[in-house]
Amino acid sequence: MSHQQAGENWVPQERAGAVQPDATQRELYDGGLAVRREVLSDEHVDRANANTTEFTAEFQNMITRIAWGGIWTRPGLSRQMRSVAVLTAMIAHGHWDEFAMHVRAALRNGLTRDEIKEVILQSAIYCGVPSANTAFKVAQKTLDQIDADSTKDSNS
Repeated sequence: MSHQQAGENWVPQERAGAVQPDATQRELYDGGLAVRREVLSDEHVDRANANTTEFTAEFQNMITRIAWGGIWTRPGLSRQMRSVAVLTAMIAHGHWDEFAMHVRAALRNGLTRDEIKEVILQSAIYCGVPSANTAFKVAQKTLDQIDADSTKDSNS
């Protein structure tokens, strides 16, 4: 019986990322929280945590452990590549609030505005022109807000 069939953790150590296969749930959560803060910002994570309710607490815990601790910490893709994949997925599925959040994250991860534009253009072919049209509108609004916030901060 293979390790996978036996239900054992079969991920090679070097491919598992910062959070290793034998990590505890606490280590997964802590590692995920650190990456989530780096990618989305302390302000975003603090806001999400402040808005957590008894009803949503398990979901917040799950995405921090699994998405951020288990996937975003893996070494196989750079954060820029992960941002490209996420932006494309958000466009494909029409998740516009998440798309706006990940436009900000993509910039934090080192993508340029031109690279974000190219992702949207590429997505027009594979996800559809109407989806790309909406993506451009959401991205422009997000970039304008970033610029306005930056101007406001520099004038303070």
